[in-house]
Amino acid sequence: MFKKILIANRGEIALRIIRACQELGIKTVAVYSEADEDSLHVRFADEAICIGPARGIDSYLKPDRIIAAAEVSGAEAIHPGYGFLSENADFADMCASHGFKFIGASGNVIRMMGDKAEAKENMIKAGVPVVPGNKGIITDIEKAKELAVEMGFPVILKAVSGGGGRGMRIVNSVDEFEVNYQMASSEAAGAFNNPDMYLEKFIQNPRHIEIQIMADQHGNTVYLGERECSIQRRHQKLLEEAPSAVVSEELREKMGKVSVAGAKKVGYEGAGTIEFLLDSDENFYFMEMNTRIQVEHPVTEMIYDRDLLKDQIRVAAGEELGYTQDDLQIRGHAIECRINAEDWERNFMPNPGEVTSFHVPGGPGVRVDSHVYQRYKIPPFYDSLIAKLICYGKTREEAISRLNRALDEFVIEGVKTTIPFQKKLIATREFLEADFDTGLLDRINLLDK
Repeated sequence: MFKKILIANRGEIALRIIRACQELGIKTVAVYSEADEDSLHVRFADEAICIGPARGIDSYLKPDRIIAAAEVSGAEAIHPGYGFLSENADFADMCASHGFKFIGASGNVIRMMGDKAEAKENMIKAGVPVVPGNKGIITDIEKAKELAVEMGFPVILKAVSGGGGRGMRIVNSVDEFEVNYQMASSEAAGAFNNPDMYLEKFIQNPRHIEIQIMADQHGNTVYLGERECSIQRRHQKLLEEAPSAVVSEELREKMGKVSVAGAKKVGYEGAGTIEFLLDSDENFYFMEMNTRIQVEHPVTEMIYDRDLLKDQIRVAAGEELGYTQDDLQIRGHAIECRINAEDWERNFMPNPGEVTSFHVPGGPGVRVDSHVYQRYKIPPFYDSLIAKLICYGKTREEAISRLNRALDEFVIEGVKTTIPFQKKLIATREFLEADFDTGLLDRINLLDK
């Protein structure tokens, strides 16, 4: 087992990793920007090293500074968390070349699964269902138009290196194709420095279901059920739950087995997530693989009673998983609300500032992952996620009841947050009856509720 791990991240995920390390008896090194000097991950780590100015591009996204911090501190491994450099293949390679264990997939696997066209080809070879579309990147617009007509509209153009909804355009007719291609390609070039696009059939009104997998270095790979991630705004998840109310045991096993096959095909190691679109006829299609721990991992932890961060660290250190698929049984239901420092009534505008009052809910089945405290100043330079509220119950109904109570107890003053939005969301008929898909928030107006 590692003696010391450097955490190349900030906020609640950095704290989450520190806690896992403490329970494993591992010393921790925090890195921080000048804006994060007073952050809790700095306070709770055994050591802390400043790596640059406030902006992420000048600090948390500087691989050389993180490597230098690891060398100075004597860390043996680097945990990237999620976001920032967590899916940066060059950074994973850099860690390995400097003698540090990157707690995540190898650079080659990150590169392979980060290229959506190559990822799709690998999943096809592993027998994973994929959305119909072109092979490789679009090199001939006229041929891409012909394929779109053949598949039938609507179709969707996606950036090969995309994420977060950028570099994507839905096309409803052949007349719209070229202008949408140019717009999506330009956006992708600006966001990811890669203008390459690919084409898929657009699955209308799907659910977004993801499968958590965990793999060790000894050939053992398991799936830990699914997470329902369909409630989104502009492709950004707002609320997740596990298990999904519409996934049967038979469908769960089917999705889980092909996910394991896909992970094994690419030689995957560690914690990862394979994301699918699920239609109303229970057909599911591979979307992408996230080669890191997910923001929403706590709902899986709650229903399986497993610490995914500790598992991730153990397998990175070379240990075997220590459990099999047969050992994994779902118990109960868990729901996570993302609490962001945003004014949801003003188009979710970020709302950084000083938190003048902070009180977290408690009681049975309630968990809060947060790096915020009273008088903490939320900086304007990073993602606006400030807390995750996770509630567990023996049934979905009990989990919702606890979530409703916990949202009422959660007090954050001084900045606008999405707590009022989440209260309205979980009171809707659609949510209560699990009658929703990824287009829910385009169809209902919570401002009127």
